[in-house]
Amino acid sequence: MRTMGRLEDLQRLLEQDPANNRLQYMLGMEYLSQGKPAEAAAALRSLLERDPGYVPAYYQAARACEQAGDFDGARELYRRGIEAARRAGDSHAASELQAALDLLG
Repeated sequence: MRTMGRLEDLQRLLEQDPANNRLQYMLGMEYLSQGKPAEAAAALRSLLERDPGYVPAYYQAARACEQAGDFDGARELYRRGIEAARRAGDSHAASELQAALDLLG
């Protein structure tokens, strides 16, 4: 029951501050933790549309797509994430995203 309250809390906070990237990321992660990968992917994609430089969201959005069975969507997100990580100078994130993409095939 408390996990449902957390989801509702995050949604309420986002209504008050819709441009808050951290809250949007947390919402996506909460959906993932509740076993709702399609909703997680949608929340994280929304974040990435608003802020394509939010590198951690690419991995989580791609992972959510994988869990939802959207493997093409996952591949696209991993590729976009690699590019975003390289632009940000984050070679560690780029290598993690590449490894996940390689595993997906």
